[in-house]
Amino acid sequence: MKTIYKKLLFLFLLLPFTVLAQNTLNGTVVDKATGQPIPGVNVNVQGAPSGASTGFDGNYQLSNVKNGSKIVVSFIGYRTQTIDYAGQKTLNVSLEEDTNQLKEVVVQVGYGTVKKKDATGSVSQISAKEFNKGINVTPESLISGRISGVNVTGSGAPGAKADIRIRGGSSLSASNDPLIILDGLPLSNAVPSGATSILSTIDPNDIESFTVLKDASAAAIYGSRAANGVIVITTKKGTKGGVKVNFSSQVGVNTVANKVDVLSADQFRAVVNANGTPQQKAILGTANTDWQDEIFNTALTTNNNISVSGALFDKLPVRLSVGNVDNPGILRNTSFERTTTSISLNPVLFDNHLKIDISGNLAFAKNQFQDEGGVIGSALAFDPTQSVYQAGSRYGGYFEWLEANGNVPLLPARNPVARLNQEDKRATSTRKWGNIRLDYKFHFFEDLRIIAEAGIDKFNSNGYNEQSTQSILGYQPNAFSNGNWVNLGNYNSYTDDLQNKNLNTYFNYTKDLGKFKIDATAGYNYQLFQKEKYESGEVRQPTPKEDVTTDADVNLQSYFGRLTLNYDSRYLLTLNYRRDGTSRFSEDNRWGNFGGAAFAWNVAEEAFLKDNSTLSSLKLRVGYGTTGQQDISSAYDFLPRVTLGTINSQYIFGNTVYATARPEGYNKNIKWEELAETNVGIDFGFFNDRITGTVNYFDKKSSDLLADVLVPDGANLRNQGFSNIGSLETKGVEFSIASDIVKNDNLTWNVAFNTTYIHQEISDLGTTVPGFTGYIIGDNIAGGSGNKILINSVGYAPNSFFVYEQLYDANKKPIEGAYADRNGDGKIDDGDRYKYHKPAPDYTFGLFSTLNYKKFDFAMNWRASLGNYIYDNVSSDKGYLLAGLRRQTDLGNISSDYNNTGFVTNNNYLSNYFVKDASFIKLDNVTLGYTFDKTLLKAASLRFTAGVQNVFVLTKYDGLDPEKFNGIDNNVYPRARTFIFGVNANF
Repeated sequence: MKTIYKKLLFLFLLLPFTVLAQNTLNGTVVDKATGQPIPGVNVNVQGAPSGASTGFDGNYQLSNVKNGSKIVVSFIGYRTQTIDYAGQKTLNVSLEEDTNQLKEVVVQVGYGTVKKKDATGSVSQISAKEFNKGINVTPESLISGRISGVNVTGSGAPGAKADIRIRGGSSLSASNDPLIILDGLPLSNAVPSGATSILSTIDPNDIESFTVLKDASAAAIYGSRAANGVIVITTKKGTKGGVKVNFSSQVGVNTVANKVDVLSADQFRAVVNANGTPQQKAILGTANTDWQDEIFNTALTTNNNISVSGALFDKLPVRLSVGNVDNPGILRNTSFERTTTSISLNPVLFDNHLKIDISGNLAFAKNQFQDEGGVIGSALAFDPTQSVYQAGSRYGGYFEWLEANGNVPLLPARNPVARLNQEDKRATSTRKWGNIRLDYKFHFFEDLRIIAEAGIDKFNSNGYNEQSTQSILGYQPNAFSNGNWVNLGNYNSYTDDLQNKNLNTYFNYTKDLGKFKIDATAGYNYQLFQKEKYESGEVRQPTPKEDVTTDADVNLQSYFGRLTLNYDSRYLLTLNYRRDGTSRFSEDNRWGNFGGAAFAWNVAEEAFLKDNSTLSSLKLRVGYGTTGQQDISSAYDFLPRVTLGTINSQYIFGNTVYATARPEGYNKNIKWEELAETNVGIDFGFFNDRITGTVNYFDKKSSDLLADVLVPDGANLRNQGFSNIGSLETKGVEFSIASDIVKNDNLTWNVAFNTTYIHQEISDLGTTVPGFTGYIIGDNIAGGSGNKILINSVGYAPNSFFVYEQLYDANKKPIEGAYADRNGDGKIDDGDRYKYHKPAPDYTFGLFSTLNYKKFDFAMNWRASLGNYIYDNVSSDKGYLLAGLRRQTDLGNISSDYNNTGFVTNNNYLSNYFVKDASFIKLDNVTLGYTFDKTLLKAASLRFTAGVQNVFVLTKYDGLDPEKFNGIDNNVYPRARTFIFGVNANF
C-alpha cells in the first residue's frame, strides 16, 4: 500500500510538467495571394493520429502540441507547409496555390474525386478556361473537338441538339447517347415536345468543367446507363472571401455561309426551253428569284450573363447567376430564347464534418420552329422563274401552283416564303432542376462518411402549330371549283410533362496506413422517370384526334460499390461493381451485374525516375469493365397487352357502337444489352509537365444488342420490334498532347492536339436465313417511295450505305441506270446491292491554340474528320431532268449536279455515285481579346473580344456541309457564320 501511495504522489507532482509540455495552438490559415481565409484546411501534428481543420473564418485550434513537434498544414490545391513548433500560442499560416496539384484534381468514375495522377481509368477533364470561345448557345459546343474519343456534331437550327458520341457509341437501335450527370443528378435523354435538347436549358456560362469517363472500367460504377460513356458536368460554386461580380455580354451577327447549288433562273429557262414541252415552256415565269435568299437572312444573337459569388456573413459560400440568350435563326421566323437563373449554396457545418451542396436552376425557353425540311426543300425545288407574290392570289397574295379550275394540286412544291409567313409553330418550356448533397463525416469515426443526394428534374412544355386561313396548306374541305370553297387553316396544341427523380445514398471509407491507402464506397441508387402528354388534334377539322398519353413509369434501382487501393502513389488498383434493375424487362431478366477493374503503375514515382528532369510523369494503365444498356423506346415491350381502337376502328351492331381491341406484339425474353471493354493507356509528361499527353487503346464488344428489327411472318403479332440480336465490336486508339510552347512574364503560347481512330464492325446478327444480307435501317430518303439507303450487316460498320455500283462512260460520266452485275447472275436486282462506305469517320482531329501577349489574347480551334462519307440526297432527289419537268402543269428547279450527270429519270436513287467523300478540315473559331486591368474603370477589369465562328471549311464534298450526323444530306438547316463582339467585366 505504501508503494502505491508513493507512485500516486510521483504522478501528482509530474502532472504540472506534463500539462506545461502539451499546449493548445490557435491560428488562422489564409490564401497567400488574396489574404482570404480558407475553410477546411487540415492542421495536424506530424505522426499524430488526429488533428484539426479550419472553419469558415479560416481559424483552427490544435490541442496536445509539444515543443519540437512538426505542424503539417495541407489543403487540396495548395502547397503543403511543415512548420516547427517552438511553444508559440498562435501560428498563422499563408498557403500558396500549387498549380501542378490543381491540375491533378479530377472527378473520376462517379461518387467521388481523385487526383489525376492516381486515376486508373480513361478519364479526361476540360475546365472553363479551356472551353471553346465564341457564342456558345448550348453547352455541347464548349467541348467540340477538344477531347479525344469524343465527337460532337451540332446543327444550324437555333438551340438545336448536338449529337455526342464517346468512342463511337455501342448499340444499333438502343440509345448511343452518353449518360450526363449534372451536379450529381443523372439526366434523362428524353425531351418534351417543343424543346430542343436536354442541355439547351443550361447556360454555358454556369459550367465549371466537363469530365468524361470513357472506358468501362471508369464508368462501370454507373452500370446500366454507362455503355456509351459518362459526361460529368460540374457547375460553378460559391467562393470564399469577398463578393465577386462577373458580367459578360456578347453580340453575334449570324450570316449565311453557304447555299445549295441549284440552277439559276436563266439556267433553268435554258433547260426548259431545250427539253420541255410547249405546255411547260408556256408556264415559265419572267422573274429571277433566288428562293434561298428569300428564306434566309442575317440575324442578330445576344448573350448576357451576370453572376455574383462570395460568402454570406463570411460563412456561407453562395453563387447566384442570371442569364439570357436570344438566338434568331438564319432561316426566317425561327428562333430560340432562354432565360436562366441558377443558385448554389455550399455551407460547411459542425467543425467541417458536414458539407452541404445545394444546386438549383430555373430555365424558361421560347422556341419558334418551322417545318425546316419542307421549307428548305421547297426553296430548292421551287421554280426560280416565278415571283414570290402574285396579284389577286387567294393565298395571301403569294404565288402558288394551281390547277386550271383553281383547285389545289396534290404534288407541286408550295411557296416557301408563304410557308414561313403563314405557318406559326411556337413552344415554351420550363425546366426546374435541383440537387442537394449532404456529406457527413462521423465525429466518432472520421475515416467514415455518409453521403446522401436527392435530385429532381421537371421539364414541361406547351406549344401550338397554326396555319393561316390564307395558307394553301390550310384545311379546305371543299374544292374551289365546287363554288363553296372555304379555308379554315389548321390549329393544334400540346402539352408535355417529364419528371426525373433521383436518390443516392452511399458510405465512403478512407484510411491512410502509412504508404498504403484504402478508399471504399458502397451505396444504393433509385431513379424514376415519368411522362405525360396531351395533344388536341387538328381542332379546325372534323373529329380532331384529341389524346392524352401517359407513359409507363421507368424505374431504375441499383446497388454499387468501389474499392481503391493505393500504395505510395505508385501502384493503384480500382475495383467497381454495380447491380442494376430496370422496369423495362421482365422479372426473369430485370437485373444485370456489371463490374470493372483497373490497375495503374506510376512509373515516375519509382526511385529510378523520381528526380528525372526530362520525364516528369509516366503512368501505365490497364482496365477491363462491363456496362449495360436498356434505354429503348418501349417501356414495357416484355408485357402482353391489348390496345383499344380509335374512333376509326369501331363496329356498330344495331344502334350500339362498340370499340375494338387488338393484341400488341411483345418480346417476353428481351434483356440487357451488355458491353465489355478493355483499355490500355499511357499518361506522360516532360520537362516538369510542360508537355503532357495520353495514349489509349480500347477494344470493346457489345453483345445481345438491342435492335429494332423485322420479325418473320407468323412469328409475332407485329412486323417489327425489339430483340436481342448479335454483337458489335469497336476498336480504336486515342492520342492527345498539350504543351506550353512559350511561357514567360509577357508571352504564353499553349497548343493542344488530339486525334482518334475508330473501327467498328458488326460481328453477329443472330439467327438468319440463307441469302440474308442484313437489316435495312434508317429513315426513308427523299424521292421515290420507301427507299432506304443504310444497312446493318455482319462484317461491316453499322449504318453502312447499301447501294448499286455505278458504271461510267469513257469520259467518267455516270451512265444512267447502268450498274455492275456484282453477283454475276446476268441481271440487275437487289442481289447486286453492296455495302459501300459509312457515315462515321475513321479519324477525327482537334487542335486548340491560345496565345497571350501582355494584355492581348488570341485563341483558335480547328477540327478535322477523315474517312466519313455522306449520301447526297439533294442531288439524288433533285439532280435529274424530270425533277423539274415531271408534270405539264407545274415546274420545279433542279440541282446543279444535273450538269454533271445528265440524268433524266429518278431511277438512280440507290447509285453509289451519290455516296461522296465528306472528309473535312474546319476552322471553328477565331477570337481576339484585350484586357484592361482596372485602367478604364477602377472598380472592374474589362476584357473586350472580337471573333468569328464557323470561319471556313476545306472539303471535296460539293454539297452544303460535309458534317451530317446520320450521313444523309437532305434539306439541312445550314450552319451560320457568326461575327462576334463581346465584353466581360469582373468587379
